[in-house]
Amino acid sequence: MYEGYGVDEVRTPLEQFGEALRDARELRPAGKLSQTELARRAKTSKSTISRIERAVPPTPSHLPALFDQIFETDGLFKRLYEEVVAQTFPALYRRRMALEREAIAVWEWSPTIVPGLFQTGGYARALFRNGDRRASEEEISASVGSRLARQDLLRGAAPPDVQLVLCESVIRNRIGSSAVMKDQLAALLDIGARPTARVQVLPLDAEPHLLNDGAITFLTSPSHVTVACVEAFRTAAIIEESQHVRAALRGYDELTSEALSKRESAALIREQMETL
Repeated sequence: MYEGYGVDEVRTPLEQFGEALRDARELRPAGKLSQTELARRAKTSKSTISRIERAVPPTPSHLPALFDQIFETDGLFKRLYEEVVAQTFPALYRRRMALEREAIAVWEWSPTIVPGLFQTGGYARALFRNGDRRASEEEISASVGSRLARQDLLRGAAPPDVQLVLCESVIRNRIGSSAVMKDQLAALLDIGARPTARVQVLPLDAEPHLLNDGAITFLTSPSHVTVACVEAFRTAAIIEESQHVRAALRGYDELTSEALSKRESAALIREQMETL
C-alpha cells in the first residue's frame, strides 16, 4: 500500500494515515471513490477528507472505524489512528498507552477526577478547556478525540479486567455543566455494570492509606507482569521494580477494602445524579 517511498524516508503516523486513506479511496477494487463520495458515505465533509489525506490534524475520532467499514480493511485505519494518537504524547506517555492497549487488567485509583480511560467527551472537554483557556476549539477537539480513542480497548472482543476506585469527592465535584456531570456519572454506572469491571467509591471519611498522595494505575500484561503508572502536575513515571509495585498493590488492596461495595457505590452514584 505504501509503495513508491524510499526506505530512508520517514513518515509520521498522520502522514501514513492520510496515505492509506488516499490509496484505499483511489485503488478500491470496486472502483475509485472521489473525496466527495467518500465524505458522503462517512457522513463528513469533503474538506475533512482532503485535510486528512494531506496529514493536517485533527482526525475526527469516529472516522477510522467508518473507513474500515467502507473499505473493509479489517481494522487497518483503527490501528493507524492509534499510532496517530500515541504520537501526540511524549515518549513516556506513549509507552504507557502501549502498555495500556495490551493490558489484560487495568486497576485505577483517583482521588481527584475520573481517569481519562473512563471519561465522557463532555467531561474531557471541560477539563481541557479549564486546563488551557487559550487553546482553540480545534485544539480542544483534537485532545478530546485523542483521549476518547484510548477507550477502544474497553469495547473490544476481549476487554481487560477493570477495577476503578474513586474518592467520593470525584463524584461530588461537578466538572462542566450539570448535564455533563450527569452523563459522566451515568457512564461510570455503565462501566460498573459490565461483567469484567468493578467501580467502587472510597468514602470521604475513610482511613488514611498508602496511596493518599495521588492517582495510580496498575497495568498487567499478558505475561502477568504488573507495572504501576503514577502522575502529578507535569510529571509522570512508570514503576517496574517488583518490590515497589508489590508495596503499591498492598496499598491498593487496603484502599479497596475501605471502599464501598460495587452495589453500594452504584447506589451512591445514582443518588448524586439525582442532585444534578
